[in-house]
Amino acid sequence: MERYDIAVIGTGPAGLSAAITATIRNKKVLLLGSRDLSLKLGKAHEIQNYLGFPAVKGEDLAAAFQNHLKQMKIEITEKRINAVYSMGDYFALQAGDEMLEASAVILATGVVQGKPLPGEEEMLGWGVSYCATCDAPLYRGKVAAVVGYSPREEAEAAFLSEVCREVLYFPTYKEETHLPEAVRVIREKVVALENQDGHRIVRTAENEYSVDGVFVLREAVSPGQLVPGLPTEGPHVTVNRNMEAGIPGVFACGDIVGTPYQYIKAAGEGNVAALSAVSYLDQKKRL
Repeated sequence: MERYDIAVIGTGPAGLSAAITATIRNKKVLLLGSRDLSLKLGKAHEIQNYLGFPAVKGEDLAAAFQNHLKQMKIEITEKRINAVYSMGDYFALQAGDEMLEASAVILATGVVQGKPLPGEEEMLGWGVSYCATCDAPLYRGKVAAVVGYSPREEAEAAFLSEVCREVLYFPTYKEETHLPEAVRVIREKVVALENQDGHRIVRTAENEYSVDGVFVLREAVSPGQLVPGLPTEGPHVTVNRNMEAGIPGVFACGDIVGTPYQYIKAAGEGNVAALSAVSYLDQKKRL
């Protein structure tokens, strides 16, 4: 299996900066995220404090980022990472039913907004999953619920409909859904997840639905769930000035490490994280 020097998870300013710096330092980089980059960046009306780009629109700054990646010949791999495991000399990154390998990891996934649903963490692994591709076979011929936090999650709900007897989709966003007829869209706010007599209950403000499994699909999972054993404080990863994240070989940068949530701050931290990752790898070679 191909092993990368550095895997960068996230395609906002922090992740892109990290990938560019690591590439300049001749490291083999795997950049994981959306080819559309940061949704938040693209929707920004005007950014006034990004050095060299006075009063720039978010979409224009994103276009400049895309051009920079193109010139550096850095490609984005659109795979959702569900978990990162330390294997001693390297890290295994779970992307659906596929495992990727890297010698160091930089987390730049942004901050996960909002709290887990009541019951979500308690039921993780016992009826709640964050990966349809991974766990769909467990619910073949059964009833599954999907709580989708963005239109991007609809692809996984559609895939589940090919495996499950019935799929209930609870969108938390206002945009129109585009799903197969086999998926039942329920526009009710999910307030809790429960276990009752071997069945999972999705409780909304209006009703309750009995299902066999629940998939909670967000843009990103919380850092503590993404990397087992990672030191965190609330929704943020705990780092030092070198962006070292408490597990040797893991670094973090951008919104995921805390406020202020500023694009220029994120880009600077991405640069530091990449340099620290390069230093970590170079030290390993000397041992």
